[in-house]
Amino acid sequence: MIDVIASEWLKLRSLRSNLYLLACSVAAVLACAGVAFMIGRGFDNQSPDERMAFTGNGDGLGNGIAVAYFVFATLGALTITSEYSTKMIQTSLVAVPRRHALLLAKIPGLAAVALVAGQILAFAMHAAAMVVLGDRAGQLLRDGQTLGTSLSEPGVLASVISAGLSMAAFALIGLGVGAAVRSTPGTLVVLTVIIVVLPVVVKTLPSSLRAQVGSFMIENLPLQIAGVGGGQLSPAAAAGLLVAYVIAALTAGATAITLRGRRIRALAIGAAVTMLVSAVPAAASGSPGSGTSSLDWAACADKELSKEMRCASIEVPVDWSKPSGRKIRLTVGMLPNTGVQRRIGAVFAVPGGPGASGVKDLSKYAGSFSELRERFDIVTVEPRNTVDKGVLPYKCLIGGPWIALPDSPAEYAELGRRNGEAAQRCRAADPEYFDHLDSASVARDMEAIRVALGEERLSFIGSSYGGIPSVTYARLFPARVRALVIDGTMSPTMDDAESRLTSEKSFERFAAWCAATTACALHGQDVGEVWRALIKRADRSPIPIRGEPSQVAYSGFDIKEAAAPSVISPGQKPDYPRWTQLAEAIKRAVIGDASGFADYVRQGTYSLKVPSVVGMNMTHCPDGMGYNSYADYREKRRKGERLLPNFSGIELWHRLGCAGWPTPVTDPFEPLPTKGLPPFLGVGSWTDFDPSADLVRGVPGSAAIQYQAYGHALYNSGVSCIIGHVNRYLTSLRLPPPGTVCRPAE
Repeated sequence: MIDVIASEWLKLRSLRSNLYLLACSVAAVLACAGVAFMIGRGFDNQSPDERMAFTGNGDGLGNGIAVAYFVFATLGALTITSEYSTKMIQTSLVAVPRRHALLLAKIPGLAAVALVAGQILAFAMHAAAMVVLGDRAGQLLRDGQTLGTSLSEPGVLASVISAGLSMAAFALIGLGVGAAVRSTPGTLVVLTVIIVVLPVVVKTLPSSLRAQVGSFMIENLPLQIAGVGGGQLSPAAAAGLLVAYVIAALTAGATAITLRGRRIRALAIGAAVTMLVSAVPAAASGSPGSGTSSLDWAACADKELSKEMRCASIEVPVDWSKPSGRKIRLTVGMLPNTGVQRRIGAVFAVPGGPGASGVKDLSKYAGSFSELRERFDIVTVEPRNTVDKGVLPYKCLIGGPWIALPDSPAEYAELGRRNGEAAQRCRAADPEYFDHLDSASVARDMEAIRVALGEERLSFIGSSYGGIPSVTYARLFPARVRALVIDGTMSPTMDDAESRLTSEKSFERFAAWCAATTACALHGQDVGEVWRALIKRADRSPIPIRGEPSQVAYSGFDIKEAAAPSVISPGQKPDYPRWTQLAEAIKRAVIGDASGFADYVRQGTYSLKVPSVVGMNMTHCPDGMGYNSYADYREKRRKGERLLPNFSGIELWHRLGCAGWPTPVTDPFEPLPTKGLPPFLGVGSWTDFDPSADLVRGVPGSAAIQYQAYGHALYNSGVSCIIGHVNRYLTSLRLPPPGTVCRPAE
């Protein structure tokens, strides 16, 4: 047999046409370079936002892979069909009477040439695409990919190597088809159908069927083998299918050459082998880490939700320490996976507030998740602390007492009395339910949803307050966390005054804007001096609201609390409508009327002053947000007065709402474990980056990205750069390098 293999190797390398044929593979390199050039030109002509939504070029091989396949398949086919066309097959069979041995002897030499040439060609195709794209290749896109993918990207080296292997596989497939058909023209027709016609036909199928069938096409196998997309098969299944195609083709060829003239029977056997062998990897291609969901998904009852949303319900204990006790029913929402690539798992979108409904939020912000849905189901919940669930009075929960800074233990006690009364009015409707609205209970509800989904692990995007139950979940169930994004969450471990330094910087920007903009009502004045003088005056003698009783006059603290949201969220530039409104309110207050602030507050809260909302405090206070004592409060207040010349006091507002709270602290924040958790990603704007970065800092290997502009809950808000980095992390678990920032599109 060794002599036969040697003779076949001599035939292969002595045929000058084979060298010419391999030289034709340069066309595949030119195709990759040409398409990359057109992609680059198109990319350059787009706006920054349009560039973020651009479709990437991936590893660049897909543009020329069909050319490469045809060259290698033809090389394999000519290895045997040339002997039939020249009648040399008779001489070969005289020398080697065992026909299947003759075919098998051709495999080692052909495979060796194809393996080497295939790898060279694959790397040349990738390099050509990357060189043509140049620096643009590293541009991050919304789907988390880059315009071009270098070999350092996760899975790219493996996909290029797999592509080279698939070229060698096509050479062997060509050999098998050639042996079965025995005619060079006929073999080329069959190969054209396989390489060119079938992929086109598949693209005309309905989307769901196209995704399934397309996964089995050979050109889509390299990416699936590398585990970076391309279809719905697992890496092992894709590799097995590639081998199966080769075995099926060679089996058909060996059967045909052995049975001589019985070609129809041989081809039927080959087709049967193909179907049988490919069924094995197909059966093993289920989604990783996913089991059978016990949730009964159906159209959502709320017709105002997105039509794409699916809803289900789940029962959980009111008190998780008594799992067999009273149950409550939670609504779970889902935006299903829409992609043609293999599903990675589920991302849990955890809503903010506390008090917001994740189901309504996910429906409202569905557009931000469109790219992520290519690889994930997006799930969420209407958590137990949603204020409009109907268990507790909605009007009661969205109101609360006005906070004033207490200057004595007696005033602190009086504030506690008012807080307690407001809480008890809401609590009276269902004390047991009211007493179990802490973040740990929400996190345990999330774990129950994970179990019901049948997912081994979950990925999370915690927006605003949603980062707190997400981090709590990571502390309670670290082995169930695949990835976690903290988006604009205040950190319980960060000093309150230090976390508000961003408000001071925002005020400086507001003052600079007023100095440069004639539309500002304070233009031409020293805004800082005007502001500080107003605050001091209001603290001495509160400023009345025109047409309202004197007891609702605004103190300096009231003014700061009312102004803070506008300072850190000015609205769209260059007009900055909320800064314009704020300047007008300050101007009116200087002349003795605080109506500008009261009108703004009333629009958002239906209250003349900012209320300490019971619906938020019923979670914040059991989470341990309050002060330990009046002395603790005074110490924090003194630090704020040192660090915050323009906004001291606003850092105290949330915690003062917990003074006198009628239920105990049940879920004090605890540090995360340093082992057993994946690295986290924190994101935030000028306003909330520091707290988000502080939250993830305790987990080794974590990273944070600042959006150098205003905003909050950036992923939901549709900030493309943030969406791109988050999607990249969730898809590939790859974090951005230190110092990475996002800037708004100009």
